[in-house]
Amino acid sequence: MSEDWAAVAKAINERVNALGWRQRELADRSRVSQAIVREIQHHTVERRRSARTLESLSSTLGWHPQHLDAVLHGRTPPEQGEDTGHVDPLASRLDAVEGRLAEITERLDDLKTDLRAVAENVRPKR
Repeated sequence: MSEDWAAVAKAINERVNALGWRQRELADRSRVSQAIVREIQHHTVERRRSARTLESLSSTLGWHPQHLDAVLHGRTPPEQGEDTGHVDPLASRLDAVEGRLAEITERLDDLKTDLRAVAENVRPKR
């Protein structure tokens, strides 16, 4: 099954613009790291995303939790409140853990960059 990340980016961008939000606001509200939101919005990196990431973005944007997954796979998105069937709780938890690990890794990378900048400013100038 093919994935259309460009369609996901377009859907998110149109909705964010309609809501008058900035990228940071979407990231904060959805609890998805800004780097991941940026990658998805700008369609710069295509990789498997956790179900939690797409569900969180969908819900935050006022859509059914499966909306962006449907867009990604070329299906008609379900209506808000529509029952789409059973979700495996173990898979959902693993996806959540995977998402958090990605966010932690990103934050550690940011800290490393910040520490490097501080160290460069603290070193004596010759």
